[in-house]
Amino acid sequence: MRTDSSPGTLPAREHLPAAPAGTPVLDVVIPVYNEEKDLQPCVRRLHGHLARTFPYAFRITIADNASTDTTPQVAARLAAEIPEVSTFRLEQKGRGRALRAVWSASDAPVLAYMDVDLSTDLNALLPLVAPLISGHSDLAIGSRLAPSSRVVRGPKREFISRVYNLILRGSLQARFSDAQCGFKAIRREVAQVLLPLIEDTGWFFDTEMLVLAERAGLRIHEVPVDWVDDPDSTVHIVKTATDDLKGVWRVGRALATGSLPLDRLARPFGDDPRDREIKDVPRGLARQLVGFCVVGGLSTLFYLLLYSGFRVFTGSQVANALALLVSAVANTAANRRLTFGVRGRGGAVRHQAQGLVVFGIGLALTSGSLAALNAATSEPAHSTELAVLIAANLAATVLRFLLFRAWVFPDRHDGETTVAASYPTDRFRAGGAADNTWQEATRRDAPWQDATRQDATRQDATRQDATVQLLPVRPHHTDARDFR
Repeated sequence: MRTDSSPGTLPAREHLPAAPAGTPVLDVVIPVYNEEKDLQPCVRRLHGHLARTFPYAFRITIADNASTDTTPQVAARLAAEIPEVSTFRLEQKGRGRALRAVWSASDAPVLAYMDVDLSTDLNALLPLVAPLISGHSDLAIGSRLAPSSRVVRGPKREFISRVYNLILRGSLQARFSDAQCGFKAIRREVAQVLLPLIEDTGWFFDTEMLVLAERAGLRIHEVPVDWVDDPDSTVHIVKTATDDLKGVWRVGRALATGSLPLDRLARPFGDDPRDREIKDVPRGLARQLVGFCVVGGLSTLFYLLLYSGFRVFTGSQVANALALLVSAVANTAANRRLTFGVRGRGGAVRHQAQGLVVFGIGLALTSGSLAALNAATSEPAHSTELAVLIAANLAATVLRFLLFRAWVFPDRHDGETTVAASYPTDRFRAGGAADNTWQEATRRDAPWQDATRQDATRQDATRQDATVQLLPVRPHHTDARDFR
């Protein structure tokens, strides 16, 4: 998926190498709000499980969402007693806000989170993060709706969960099975580019993250989980469902208008180093051909309907010109959005102007065919006219695809220079602690951005330890409307 603005910024996925002792590979975040009773047994159980089973260094981060009970004191005591536990305080509520703040500041190459009630069986944690460590996937989610999952919960929550996921499939064409399971992980370099695009700070954060990642072509790994419902959950179902539906509408509108710069999340063609050395390989040709054929078939039907309608009131040449003009505008718009994946309004007028040039070539072919038919017979049958026009349109279609691909919508990834720029930080601040952490991360990133621009031509030859290289990738922008 691409837009007119810029190529993607994510590197190819690679297996994380063995990290030096003490360097955390996994950072598990536990967002909490007034969980003074459950926090300590949760953290100790999780820490014991990771210490026994996880083969890499890890960290457990308690993200306190403005708790008003003794949760901050419990978290501080756990951090003092257990070296692998740290605490992070935010002065505003919101699970999404907590995850954005902690994940943005973390130095671990794999980031995860789980709910404090530990409803998900911890045996699924290693299968969750393994595809991210190996470089196979970009995100991983636990699924309570997979066929092999074993779930214990009431019929009300089961019904709501399944209806919500059906809504996502029907409205946003989501293909993942469970958006709201509190058991997810993401590679850090993906999070650094994806998080600034997510607007929600509450429960819809998960869904928005998954929808944008899926639409950008990132790989999402699903793990069937064993899950037992927490009867004491403090989640307000009605309010959460209402907020989620509002989020679905907002994200759906943004996707429809092309205002999200999802091309910034694009991966290279392949993750094998040999793929990066291949030059001049047509990318997406098969998909573009299928899309172009579908759009072309619908455009032909639309054109024939228009021609038949115009033919009632005027001659064949005028009817052909009018029908071809209207269908050409619709065809260019459909191919721009669906076949060649161009989003946003940038370049739309230029594309339509170039499309009209292509239309002129098609008009010459079809008009020439009609002129030849009229020269052969003075009053050709309507069915004969349609047959000649179909044949002429087939020839024009082949030429149109070649012109669209090579001239109107060329792939602009090769040879362009990517200039990194930081997102405005004030949009993503989540309280005083989050402000300081985000600003500190921004200061740390500045030298890396300068070095990246200077050494771009040598980056493959000087590739170092991936644990060190997994620094934030700052997406760039050219239009402030991208942040709507």
